[in-house]
Amino acid sequence: MEDRHDQEEIYSQRIKAGKRTYFFDVKATRGQDYYLTITESKRRLRDDDTFSYEKHKIFLYKEDFLKFVDALQDAVDYVRDELLTPEEVAELDRPRPAYDSDPRDGNYNRAENGNATY
Repeated sequence: MEDRHDQEEIYSQRIKAGKRTYFFDVKATRGQDYYLTITESKRRLRDDDTFSYEKHKIFLYKEDFLKFVDALQDAVDYVRDELLTPEEVAELDRPRPAYDSDPRDGNYNRAENGNATY
């Protein structure tokens, strides 16, 4: 992997989920080899009443994108079809905004047609 300064960030999306925040960042190396980083960040309260963030990161390379998406969809389908009640599935299917904010400025909204607006 190249030095961090050689990585160009192309796209970023943040998803808040309770005490966790997930970041999906598309990056490129100098040779235009694309990859995705998925970061889970959890806010933790320290003993001195300040906060720190515990982060876990996955690097997903372009040649593995489809396998990853297929496996994720299979796992989600299994949970929906085999483990959840109809009421829980209905709650999952309830319409909600796709993105809550832009990681850069907090003013990101997804338009109905899928285009981003700022």
